[in-house]
Amino acid sequence: MDLARTEVAPRRSRKESATRIGLMALPVAFFAVFFAYPVAAIVARGLKIDGVWRFGRIGEVLAQSDIRHVLWFTTWQALASTALTLLIALPGAYVFARFDFRGKQVLRAVVTVPFVLPTVVVGTAFLALVGRGGFLDQLWGVRLDTTVWAILLAHVFFNYAVVVRTVGGLWSQLDPRQEEAARMLGASRFAAWRRVTLPALSPAVAAAALMVFLFTFTSFGVVQILGGPTFSTLEVEIYRQTSEIFDLATAAVLTIVQFVAVGAILAVHAWTVRRRETALRLVAPEVTARRPRGAGQWALLGGVLASILVLLVLPLGVLVQRSLDAPGGYGFAYYKALTSADSGIFLVAPIAAIGNSLEYALAATAIAVLIGGLAAAALTRRTGRLVRGFDALLMLPLGVSAVTVGFGFLIALDEPPLDLRSSWILVPLAQALVGVPFVVRTMLPVLRAVDGRLREAAAVLGASPWRVWREVDLPMVRRALLMAAGFAFAVSLGEFGATVFIARPDNPTLPVAVARLLGRAGDLNYGQAMALSTILMVVCAVALLLLERIRTDRTGEF
Repeated sequence: MDLARTEVAPRRSRKESATRIGLMALPVAFFAVFFAYPVAAIVARGLKIDGVWRFGRIGEVLAQSDIRHVLWFTTWQALASTALTLLIALPGAYVFARFDFRGKQVLRAVVTVPFVLPTVVVGTAFLALVGRGGFLDQLWGVRLDTTVWAILLAHVFFNYAVVVRTVGGLWSQLDPRQEEAARMLGASRFAAWRRVTLPALSPAVAAAALMVFLFTFTSFGVVQILGGPTFSTLEVEIYRQTSEIFDLATAAVLTIVQFVAVGAILAVHAWTVRRRETALRLVAPEVTARRPRGAGQWALLGGVLASILVLLVLPLGVLVQRSLDAPGGYGFAYYKALTSADSGIFLVAPIAAIGNSLEYALAATAIAVLIGGLAAAALTRRTGRLVRGFDALLMLPLGVSAVTVGFGFLIALDEPPLDLRSSWILVPLAQALVGVPFVVRTMLPVLRAVDGRLREAAAVLGASPWRVWREVDLPMVRRALLMAAGFAFAVSLGEFGATVFIARPDNPTLPVAVARLLGRAGDLNYGQAMALSTILMVVCAVALLLLERIRTDRTGEF
């Protein structure tokens, strides 16, 4: 019997390894063709002159004082934004995880809407809110203009949902009886939380912090609008060098710097997760969520609601107010103007961007779910350098310049059999690159929380690895897959950095249309931009609210 077991175990291990490699094949090919190849093409175009690589250009660029200032500000503001977001959003994660109150589903959708809005829209909304002549300036004389504080608050606005949904999703499934047992043994409330709950939450907190840092490290629209000529991130500088100065060599150097920095961040994060991950005992969220009890819990709930109102709802309210503030008085004049193509900015009426965005987002969601689902299944077993490297690869599109990817699409995908410049699929492919990491990050924690003994029992009974996945894993992650698809759809609607380069003039997306309108002077163009932004906000809010109502679990995860 022992001999039989020793013979079966290696065979099962080899079969599982072969299945994992098979699951990785399509995601690896997708990232190689539509991520690595375009990025390499743009880097080569900048550093390869007359067939000779000019690596000395890297040192020349980094020696410039203005570039060093960009590097310093990019890093500093990303660290500050991450710390501030965690400080403000972690109490919100606790409230959504542990409290049950009326309107919770609606509020969860509300806090997610800012994350999927185009960055240029949010930058303009905060400029209207805190800038000279803005809402707060007129009301209370509060004016932040283009200071760092305006940028940091805009980043909190964007990334609040990342912490609430990533950390809160796991927090709502942690069994509170483990912490209660520690308190019965004499531990204080804080000590029990620090020794029991915090270690279990560490992977989710680390993942949320990583995502926030990557998003703020590569911040584009927010810094471009609020930073003015004084502050610039790597992403803004890459865009400026590419589209305004046409210095591809400098843009290529900055892309390499950003790529190396992101790779180092991911490596440190992977090491941290391996050391801090622990086995989780998950329960249904309904077991952990209860109505607030006591003055302290009600005060915490009130504080979180107040922070959401001020930091998230108020900027959105200013957005709606500006879209209705027409020269002849409040009304829908700007919305009616969207049906006309007489502005000279578009080949079609701006309202056509709504249908374009929905079609592109649906195609991007299908691609992201396919690629991300296969990748998450391959990553379920977390051992091995191959798996860790593959996991890091999936996160790279979040940290590499979207401007570089979009421009690389135009340069690299211009010859058969990959001449896609005139194809409609180019935009969904770029959007799917951003959606895949979110699909993986939504499904992976749930897959890894599945009791491995269930898989082993199925394998012992003769089930193939594919059948184990289909009959054991898939039923348990079906709801997470639905949420991943919904979030990928919302993210695709708001993607801007890469789409701005590849969207055709006769088929603009909503973010591209907004950016073009904002780039033209005049109250009419500005009002139409606010109107389109409001429409995008409403579409995203409705989509997220429908997902919250459809789901039967209440984890709140991405």
